[in-house]
Amino acid sequence: MKAKIVVADDEPRIRKMIARLLTDEGYEVMPVENGREAVEALLSFHPDVILLDQQMPVLTGVEALEEIKRISPNQVVLFVTAFGSISLAVDAVKKGAYDFIEKPFDNDKLVLTVSRAVEHSRMKGELSTLKKTLGEKQSSVIGENTGLRQTMIQVRRVAETNATVLIHGESGTGKELIARAIHTNSLRANGPFVAINCGAIPLTLMESELFGHERGAFTDAKEAKAGTFEQADGGTLFLDEIGELPLDAQVKLLRVLEERKITRIGGKKAIPVDVRIVAATNRNLDDEVKDGRFRLDLLYRLNVFTLILPPLRERKEDIPLLTNFFIRKYNRTLSLDVQSITPEAVKLLGSYGWPGNVRDLENAVQSAMILCTDGTIRPEHLPDRVKGYELAEEQSVAGSGGNSIREINAQIEKELILETLRKHSFNRTLTAEALNISRKTLFNKMKRYGLDSAIDK
Repeated sequence: MKAKIVVADDEPRIRKMIARLLTDEGYEVMPVENGREAVEALLSFHPDVILLDQQMPVLTGVEALEEIKRISPNQVVLFVTAFGSISLAVDAVKKGAYDFIEKPFDNDKLVLTVSRAVEHSRMKGELSTLKKTLGEKQSSVIGENTGLRQTMIQVRRVAETNATVLIHGESGTGKELIARAIHTNSLRANGPFVAINCGAIPLTLMESELFGHERGAFTDAKEAKAGTFEQADGGTLFLDEIGELPLDAQVKLLRVLEERKITRIGGKKAIPVDVRIVAATNRNLDDEVKDGRFRLDLLYRLNVFTLILPPLRERKEDIPLLTNFFIRKYNRTLSLDVQSITPEAVKLLGSYGWPGNVRDLENAVQSAMILCTDGTIRPEHLPDRVKGYELAEEQSVAGSGGNSIREINAQIEKELILETLRKHSFNRTLTAEALNISRKTLFNKMKRYGLDSAIDK
């Protein structure tokens, strides 16, 4: 589909020259002769990019820019100004112009600038569409981090295909959210989305959950049951924590992916299934293959298209945006009235390591909002682990060197697990779900940190 460009310039010769140049580059161009017509073209032509000359009748370029931004804040505008009027161009950029071009301009430079503006416009459009799809649960994809933005563009593009997707990301980065976005933006959107956590199901029930069983197949099989593959027929099956899947189940999963048929436990009939697979892991599956815990042939099947979600510690520039999002969210859902957060509190949030990623930040902000009584979040309202992190890190750097930083991170993770265990009355299943890790991973971490004496209720 051709990108649409509006060219607004009151000089017929320049207007026609730019229009012809961009038409030859494959764009659909609408030339207009003043700022008012440029604003009207926004509503009727729906352009990707608008080129605005400054000196125009009816509305100047800056006036047209201001009106365009009031109507469509995300509209991409290129400002064209005469040589020597850089101050006007800078002012236009401050008011929302994407970039500016000086007259007289080089044709190649004009084409390159327009091309970049079109790409920027389409990226913004794809992100906007994706965020509308995700709605209230979009927190993990809020931000301006370059890696995250590129990942979200890839999400939009792979969603339009039927390719198998493997999502890599730490716990709390929003892997299931991304899987749902892929499903919702795909041709399978009207079909079911079924999610299963491969690390949360006992080994004895794994095959039954995936493939189903017939009545009498085993002692407790009093009724026939469809597995998740059948439930997801015509839609998407999300296999979370795929690295936790036992080897014997991996063999059967590989066969299903190859044959697109399942056989229930105790059954004899092969049942065709039309399912798109999106899998996720917080493990390095290449290492799992080397250690004999994951099949290489299954990894090849799953790893058709890879998405990587950056941890929050690598996108700290997004913490203020996320914090404001959570404040708005919990003002609404908890009927609170928090209006602001002090710079000191924001600094503490930015200095913390966030081992639980976005979910960890959300819990911390929610807790601080509940403790806040005057509408302003201050450092004393934040959880102890966040308040103490910056000081501990400074003392560590000044004292023992690099290894102690790892020790502090381990201590933070230990405190987070212990805090979550207490919150859920030491129920390990609920704790694992709250931390978005498998029970097995939780057991291993509890043992490592000497917390394995906690009783599962």
